[in-house]
Amino acid sequence: MTIPEPSVAVELERLRGSVDTGFARLEGRLDVLLQRTTAAETDIAAMEARIAALEKARWPLPSLAAIVGVAALLLSLYGTIAR
Repeated sequence: MTIPEPSVAVELERLRGSVDTGFARLEGRLDVLLQRTTAAETDIAAMEARIAALEKARWPLPSLAAIVGVAALLLSLYGTIAR
């Protein structure tokens, strides 16, 4: 059985430190991505609620346009007949 040289042990320790540093950096980046994803999901949910409210408030507009059109037609027919 051979005893490893001290330089090999030192290099292995440096490699372990590099791996630990890399994992810590990667974990930090993943935390940032998770925060951004959560913020984006919150924004999307708020926009969906706003769109639903706009769609709900929009439904009487076509009916109102039809009523105004019929009223205009009746007024024009009355004006034509009254002459």
